Amino acid sequence: QVQFVESGGGLVQPGGSLRLSCAASGGIFSVVTMGWHRQAPGEKRELVAAITSGGRTNYADSVKGRFTISRDNAKNTVYLEMNSLKPEDTAVYYCNSVRGSFSWGQGTQVTVSS
Repeated sequence: QVQFVESGGGLVQPGGSLRLSCAASGGIFSVVTMGWHRQAPGEKRELVAAITSGGRTNYADSVKGRFTISRDNAKNTVYLEMNSLKPEDTAVYYCNSVRGSFSWGQGTQVTVSS
């Protein structure tokens, strides 16, 4: 079973940047299309970025041009570079397959506030 540990969140001012990391344990990470999901208080969890095993990416319109997803299959790690952060980006961020097929990790809190 694949497990995920997310890190890198924190408190940042509007316009700031953060880089999230997700370390995966388990054997099939390298062949899975991975995604970064987020859940704001009172909201449903949403997929914001995805990356195939070969590195093709896709983004939600709300983050396109500001967020960059990448992966290192040798390290079983997926990253999310977040720039020009806005208060509406405040949420707990999780990694998982695009469909959320595996157990969810604890996530990492991102708070954008002045």
